[in-house]
Amino acid sequence: MLKNYKSFELLEQYLSYLTVIKGRSINTVIEYRTDVLMFFEFLCNKRNMEREKYDLSMIDNEFVNSITLNDMYAFISHCQTESKASAGTRARKIVSIRQFWKYLKNKARVIDNNVAEDLETPKIPKRIPKYLTLEESVRLLIASEFSARNHCIITIFLNCALRLSELTSLDVGQVSSDTLQVIGKGNKERKIFLTSATKKALENWLKEREHIDNATTALFITKQGQRMTGRSVQDVVKRCIKLANLDHKNISVHKLRHTAATLMYQYGKVDIRSLQQILGHESIATIEIYTHIDESQLRTAVNSNPLSGMYGNVMKG
Repeated sequence: MLKNYKSFELLEQYLSYLTVIKGRSINTVIEYRTDVLMFFEFLCNKRNMEREKYDLSMIDNEFVNSITLNDMYAFISHCQTESKASAGTRARKIVSIRQFWKYLKNKARVIDNNVAEDLETPKIPKRIPKYLTLEESVRLLIASEFSARNHCIITIFLNCALRLSELTSLDVGQVSSDTLQVIGKGNKERKIFLTSATKKALENWLKEREHIDNATTALFITKQGQRMTGRSVQDVVKRCIKLANLDHKNISVHKLRHTAATLMYQYGKVDIRSLQQILGHESIATIEIYTHIDESQLRTAVNSNPLSGMYGNVMKG
């Protein structure tokens, strides 16, 4: 629906700025555009402006300068009450609006007062990410062995903690004997060292890939020789999860990334900055969700208290 909008010209200029100058990913740019357009659509409806459906071309500098902080909070409230948007979704919309208003003031210079600076984000509850146990991870790897390609995909997810978009964008040339050169968010490149299991899985898949007629540089391809899409990879993962008799309704590709990060932290004693580098996160705060402590560690911590064995008659000093 949003692609049919006749939108504010400065918004499109801003999105080009994000892509060309700031190097934001296409998915990020789409989210920013969607959020800002929804905000303008909400304001037009609120002000009873006569227009054709999805036509926001009447929005100009005067319209933008008339927008208040209360308008912004009214939109966020609407998202919560009418659209049932989660705290995370509302927070993202606020960031989209704040960043666009920052551009309007500092780059485009069409506003003098940036009211969005005072727009506060809702508190987002920190939840422990869902992940597979070690035993479940082993079952999933075994279940994927019927296909060299599928086994390689599952192995990379569970050993390298890649995002779905990072895996589907991998080219053969990004694989070396010891590392993967991954292009992450914002076109930022990072190096991930390969485990023995990943090397073996890649070796088996690349041998099989040679026998598939294709004209693409993609690492993972279909039987027709085309680069695998995100949906096709998700289908592969879902199929393997079912074969492993795991709960396919509650396990996603992203949970495999959580699993890899969790296993590295729990079993490898990986420090938080190394985990940040492997996962490709800019902020340490983002990594903290992966450093949750399992129940056995909590039990050990409690029982390590020197008073944990004192009961009955305790000597009084």
